[in-house]
Amino acid sequence: MGAVTTSLDEQARSIFDDLGYTVSRTGTELRAERDWRVVTVSVLDSQDPIPDGGDLRCFVTRTGEAMHLSRRLTRRDVSYDWAVIGITEDGDYEVVRHPGDTAMSTDANT
Repeated sequence: MGAVTTSLDEQARSIFDDLGYTVSRTGTELRAERDWRVVTVSVLDSQDPIPDGGDLRCFVTRTGEAMHLSRRLTRRDVSYDWAVIGITEDGDYEVVRHPGDTAMSTDANT
C-alpha cells in the first residue's frame, strides 16, 4: 500500500492546532485564533490570485512554491502582515515570513 498524502488544508489545520490555535473553517479558508490573534489561513499555489485584504494572513503551499509565493507577495506590497508555510511531501514545514512581520511566529510559546 502506498503512502497516504494529507491535503495541504489538513496539514495547515494540524500545524495551527499544534501551535495552540483554535481553528475553524470560513468558506475556502481557515481561521486560526489564539489570544488576540486571528490569522486567516489560505492554501495557495503559484498561480492562485493573492487576496487583497486582511490583517494577519498565512499562506500554505508546497515547499517548492513557498519562495515564489513569498516573492509575489513582496512585489505586490500587500497591506497586511503575512507568512508563507512551505510543506514537504513528508509533512515537514518551513515558514517564510514577511521581512517586517513580528506578529506571527512558529513558536508555540508566543
